[in-house]
Formats: sequence, structure tokens, C-alpha cells
Amino acid sequence: MGEGSVVTWADPITDPPGMSDSWPLSTSLPLGALPGATPCARLHARAVLTEWGLADLAEAAELIVSELVTNAVRASTAPDGSPRYDGTGMPVVVLRLASDRFKLLVEVWDVIPGAPTAAHPGPDDESGRGLILVAAQCDRWSWQSVPGWPGKVVWAELHS
Repeated sequence: MGEGSVVTWADPITDPPGMSDSWPLSTSLPLGALPGATPCARLHARAVLTEWGLADLAEAAELIVSELVTNAVRASTAPDGSPRYDGTGMPVVVLRLASDRFKLLVEVWDVIPGAPTAAHPGPDDESGRGLILVAAQCDRWSWQSVPGWPGKVVWAELHS
């Protein structure tokens, strides 16, 4: 593998079962549920999309990755922003990108069960628009539970 190459195959240890196995290009990035997870995930997305020849999707994908990872980190932390340790260690969020070279699938897994909830921010609120932004940037999005894993996957699909 050359310098600057990105690992782009499924990892059976970090990839929740059933996460987009059928896409020929895929990469996953497990991250501790910490504030630094979001910028790391965005940089990873930009590097991978450039390597895959999908740089035209990078701006929208980075915004989607940023919003979904931020939501997953917030869901996995206490109100004061500290990680919710559950006895097994720090909570983890997993970013997975998959592509068939025409579509891009962004998936973010976290250990918190249940549907993500869209906020209804007022015009002066500084946050709460994440899922609204995701819906505006992608062709479709949703969430699902993952059999055999705690929590959920929130996903968004973009077409080139």
C-alpha cells in the first residue's frame, strides 16, 4: 500500500454486522465519543473520497459526516460532555463510507438505541439543525437498529 493510502475494506472487528456489505468500496473508522471525533471523521471522509475519485461529493459528504458524528457523540456523552462509560470502556462511534462509484453511503453507528430526534430550533438558536442539514444535502436518509449490536445506524445516501 502506498504512502497516504486509505484502508478500504470491511473490518469484521469494527464494522457492525449488516453495514453495507454489498458496496465494492468501503472504509470504516471507529472513534472514541469525544469532541475530536468530528474533525477526524471529516478529514477521513475528504481523504477517502479524493482517493476514490469522488471529490465532487466531498463538500456535501463532509457536512453530513460532521452532523451525524456530532449527533452520535452528543448522544453518547453526558450532559456535561464527558463520555458515558458503561463499564466496558469509552463509548465508540463508527463512521463507515461505502460507494459503488455512483452513490455514496455515509453510515454512523452509536450505542444509543432509538430513533434520532430532529430538533425544532427557533430562528435565533445556534444548534439543532443537524438532521435538517443532512436531509437537505442527501438524496435520502434514515436510521435503523443493527441486529446483534446495541444502538443504531443513521445513514445518508448521495448520488454523484
